[in-house]
Amino acid sequence: LVTKVLDGISGKIFFGYAKNISKKGLFIQSTNPREKGEVLVVEFSIPGNEKPFSCTAEVIWRRDFSYTSQYEPGMGLMFLDLPEDMADVIDNWVIEQADH
Repeated sequence: LVTKVLDGISGKIFFGYAKNISKKGLFIQSTNPREKGEVLVVEFSIPGNEKPFSCTAEVIWRRDFSYTSQYEPGMGLMFLDLPEDMADVIDNWVIEQADH
C-alpha cells in the first residue's frame, strides 16, 4: 500500500510502501527511516474501501539500510489513535488477503 507520511516536526511529506499492516500498525519500507519515538501522521487507502485512513503513529523500531542485510530498510509504526471501526476494516481486509 502506498502510504503518505507527514513529519509533524518538520512538516515534510514523504511517501513509502506499507509492506506489512495490521490493526495495530504497519511497516513502511524506507531507505531513510525516522527515529524511534517520533510521532508521524500516516494516510493510506485499503483497496476496495473508498474511505482513506488517517491517524498518528509512533515509530517503535527502525532498520537501517545495509548491503549485507537480507531485510529491507524501514520502520515499524504503531497506530496511536486509529478508530476501532477503521481497525476492524484493516483486520478484515488482512484476513481476506490471507485467504486468497
